[in-house]
Amino acid sequence: QVQLVESGGGLVQPGGSLRLSCAASANIFSASTMGWYRQAPGKERELVAVIISGGNTVYADSVKGRFTISRDNAKNTVYLQMNSLKPEDTARYYCNAVFWGVASWGQGTQVTVSS
Repeated sequence: QVQLVESGGGLVQPGGSLRLSCAASANIFSASTMGWYRQAPGKERELVAVIISGGNTVYADSVKGRFTISRDNAKNTVYLQMNSLKPEDTARYYCNAVFWGVASWGQGTQVTVSS
């Protein structure tokens, strides 16, 4: 199974920015999809953004215009740039990747938006 390691979470004030990174142990060019999900306490895990192998992207309505997903194939890394953060963005963020039909998850990184 492919290993995914997230980083970049932390505490930020409302309106601030963070960039999450997800480093994969395999060549991400082979991934059919790579994306970010989040889970807040007491809530189900939800899709935040996903990038498909052809380069198309899909975003949750709640983050459109504020978050941007991108990938660097040379570094086998996917990023999530998060701007204009809101308290409701507080959650644990998980990286997900599908390689050869098998889904892998990272351990997650905590994002807390609070003044």
